[in-house]
Amino acid sequence: MAALMANRQLLEAKVAINNAILTANDAAPSPPGDFFAVGECDDQKTIDGEQVPLVLTPAMEGGTRHEALVAALRAEREWLEGKVVANSAVLLRGFGVRDAAEFDAVVEALGWPDIRYVGPAPRTHVHGRVWTANEGPLEQSVYFHHEMVLIKEFPEKVILFCEVPPPEGGETPFVPSFRVAERALDEFPDMVEELDVKGLRYTFTAPSNNNTGSMRGRGWEDAFATSDKAEAEKRAKALGMDLEWLLDGGVKTILGPRPLTRVFPGRKGRRMWFNTVVGMHGKELSSATAADGSEIPASFVQRCEQIIEEESIQFRWRKGDILILDNLATLHGRRPSLPPRRVLVATCK
Repeated sequence: MAALMANRQLLEAKVAINNAILTANDAAPSPPGDFFAVGECDDQKTIDGEQVPLVLTPAMEGGTRHEALVAALRAEREWLEGKVVANSAVLLRGFGVRDAAEFDAVVEALGWPDIRYVGPAPRTHVHGRVWTANEGPLEQSVYFHHEMVLIKEFPEKVILFCEVPPPEGGETPFVPSFRVAERALDEFPDMVEELDVKGLRYTFTAPSNNNTGSMRGRGWEDAFATSDKAEAEKRAKALGMDLEWLLDGGVKTILGPRPLTRVFPGRKGRRMWFNTVVGMHGKELSSATAADGSEIPASFVQRCEQIIEEESIQFRWRKGDILILDNLATLHGRRPSLPPRRVLVATCK
């Protein structure tokens, strides 16, 4: 009898071990099939048990070509989208993507609808759904932001591709937005809740024509795809903004109220720091206030800027990298860079 009990206990222990292994495997970011392998990159972080970014590389030795990646992405769209949401960022590295046309094929394979960029950054159409990223001077930084955060319809995914990696600098840092919201709530609970209730009001001044000497130099004619002021007003209203025309031919855009934080489905109920207060507060061409016109304390804005930097992941580009960001969950920016640097972008619903 004692022997039977011992054997039974041993069997139960083996079952428990096997179940634990299966549970661990289910929780791990195991790629389907034998095409993708999970890799690592510099400055990668583990946040709430998830790798950020999740790095996917070719499973086969010697890499692969972009045609094979396109076929794999078509077959595994649902799986990959789930990883983008779960990990906030997915890096595809080592798949031999060479140029804008091949990157566009990858974007099409993912099957996410296109959404036209509307914002202050000067950009140029390159191929298909592919545009240049911000064409402002490389020696200047692009501050952390959610793409198109201020208008009514914003992209859910931002897909970036490195055609020419910079020799020095030029990182694309990004930040899990919920970590910023958590820390801001911890340090300034009353201020965060007050601004969420009041909402935010933003203003931004744009020239008539593009000015590539500025990080925010996109002209309103390019932004609204018209030189007709009445049509521009109509298109602005559809995006949730009002316009005030200036004597020099430029325009002042007014947006609000907008929330400070937001909660999006499928993201663990997390409050996201979904705003651009730090990037627009007290700047030369822009402002950010409470929607009732009251000022936001500079000390609050400065501390939030510090928190964002402290939580940021410094992503360094390699040629052919494709970085997919969950735009609802990550802020991203650009560090100053030595030339040349060419990063392309597609924005998707």
